[in-house]
Amino acid sequence: VLAPTTILTLQHAESFRHRLANFPVKIAYINRFKSAKEKKEILQATAAGQVDVLIGTHGILSKKVTFKDLGLLIVDEEQKFGVKAKERLKELKVNVDVLTLTATPIPRTLHFSLMGARDISIIGTPPPNRKPVETALHAFNKTIIKEAVQHEMQRGGQIFFVHNRVTNIIEVAHMIGQLVPNAKIGIAHGKMQGNQLEKTMLQFIQGEYDVLVSTNIIESGLDIPNANTIIIHDAHMFGLSDLHQMRGRVGRSNKKAFCYLLAPPTSTLTTEAQKRLAVLEEFSDLGDGFKVAMRDLDIRGTGNLLGAEQSGFMADLGFGTYHKILNDAVQELKEDEFKDLFSTASERQAQLSAPDCIIETDLATLIPITYIRPTTERFSIYRKLNEIHQENALQNLKNELKDRFGPLPDEVKMLMQLVQLRWLANRLRINKVHLKHSVLKCYFPASQSQAYANEDTFKGILDYVQQHPNQCNLKSINKNLILTLDNINHIDQAQKIFTTMSAKEPALVKSKV
Repeated sequence: VLAPTTILTLQHAESFRHRLANFPVKIAYINRFKSAKEKKEILQATAAGQVDVLIGTHGILSKKVTFKDLGLLIVDEEQKFGVKAKERLKELKVNVDVLTLTATPIPRTLHFSLMGARDISIIGTPPPNRKPVETALHAFNKTIIKEAVQHEMQRGGQIFFVHNRVTNIIEVAHMIGQLVPNAKIGIAHGKMQGNQLEKTMLQFIQGEYDVLVSTNIIESGLDIPNANTIIIHDAHMFGLSDLHQMRGRVGRSNKKAFCYLLAPPTSTLTTEAQKRLAVLEEFSDLGDGFKVAMRDLDIRGTGNLLGAEQSGFMADLGFGTYHKILNDAVQELKEDEFKDLFSTASERQAQLSAPDCIIETDLATLIPITYIRPTTERFSIYRKLNEIHQENALQNLKNELKDRFGPLPDEVKMLMQLVQLRWLANRLRINKVHLKHSVLKCYFPASQSQAYANEDTFKGILDYVQQHPNQCNLKSINKNLILTLDNINHIDQAQKIFTTMSAKEPALVKSKV
């Protein structure tokens, strides 16, 4: 079991011992609290197969650690491990089952799951009587800190105060002591001696301290049900995942919990910092970690599949192309190298997959900035249009736009028609549609088999060509079929032609164009 912090390894060790007390299982853990002699004895027992469950921090990734028969690797708080650690995991897990746990997967990991390279299971049901954490963003204010601490103490609870600078953490603790003189305050950070840190944490867990002033060392996995208020100083300096994890330290009982994000005025923050803090305020319901991670994916990008970057933008290829290449590669592996494992999945994918037609046009098909001003809102509408595949869903989106932004401009109407045209082109298995200068060109992929030529779909296309010899021209160039139609000035004309081609009995349908 791999965990990112020493405190979390202690909690895991205690949990495993408690839950497996009645089973003949040997459990051991290694972290920086253990002496060199203790570590050596544990590693020797692990290599000999005498330890069933080994719990540890990055130390268990060392090449000195050997396992007699490693069967399952559990990585807790996976987002805390860098690329080098994950490369070492790949060496360990050639034939090992791997379970990674995280409330907020990093963008690259989440992207792997969304594209099918890694299985994902989402636990969205909270424990009984659990309440969402109320999150509020404030500028640094001693009055707010004093009232938050006093309110929590009055109801018998405890408080986390996160200050991520060790140099002046003692001064911050003194400031809180002056604001609330009757509060018992503890200090915890990663540079403390192991025994002292462990003692402080145990005292806080046992209720001997009211306030724990700490660095973000507390963010990973701590379970203290009586702590239900957290104040995060300089919240803009943390990543989205860190903030969500720290907020998760409170609200672990049936009491209402509070999270105060203290940051400078938003006008002085970077755009990304503003987005991160806004996401935390927006997504504060139970089980919103996945939504937070999805928004983090939007903000930071997906990262490189084979490089060291865990986030970043596919600037050279563009996200759409990058995603398509990855999907094709994953599907190819499932169908060829791993066809025995994914036979049913491949069959299902083959049934569901349809050609994704690319449409190029010189007509004004867009959402004007004068109609929807916020850029993010326009992108959101574009994304919705790309994901719609049914007429009723498109009509619902039209009604929503009319209700929110007013009557549809001509450009948006043509954009809606373009979406419908792509559906028809997909049905006809057209790979690309080029509509420019009143000329419509339809490209059929070279991979179309001979069987397609015998289908009713292709017969409908041929029948239309035969009925309109003056308008149509069907050529084969480098084994690619290209259908050219002249005098097509509007998208609705192309729609009518495609509808006629895809009719079951095309010879009986007369064109109105």
